[in-house]
Amino acid sequence: MTVMQKEHITQMRTRGDSYSKIAISLSLSENTVKSFCRRNNLTGNLSIKPAKPVDEGKYCKHCGKVIQQQPKKKQRKFCSKECRVAWWTANPEKLNRKATYSFACAYCGAEFTAYGNKGRKYCTHACYVAERFGRVVAV
Repeated sequence: MTVMQKEHITQMRTRGDSYSKIAISLSLSENTVKSFCRRNNLTGNLSIKPAKPVDEGKYCKHCGKVIQQQPKKKQRKFCSKECRVAWWTANPEKLNRKATYSFACAYCGAEFTAYGNKGRKYCTHACYVAERFGRVVAV
């Protein structure tokens, strides 16, 4: 298959032409066209698919799938837990962490920060056990 044929297949698939119509017009096997389209994510009806989600509230922020919103419930931003975790892992700068506190450990004196727990005293569980029971626990 030539480079020109590959470009024609891509153009015709984005217009919504069928595999058989593309195969006939380019004098290729229909299976060759299908294989090329599968390898290059040109499957399905591409003429109907929107290029970009129009309404942010209806699509998953990570994968772009349509989310079925529940009436009278909070709007969902992700289609699944996996998408939510993957998106937040990829975008840590968008976290709005206001409840970050700085402390000095009551046992070893090391400086540490904790999120959401302003009453924390120890930097690790091992320091807590050592202070409370007087013995060192392997970490």
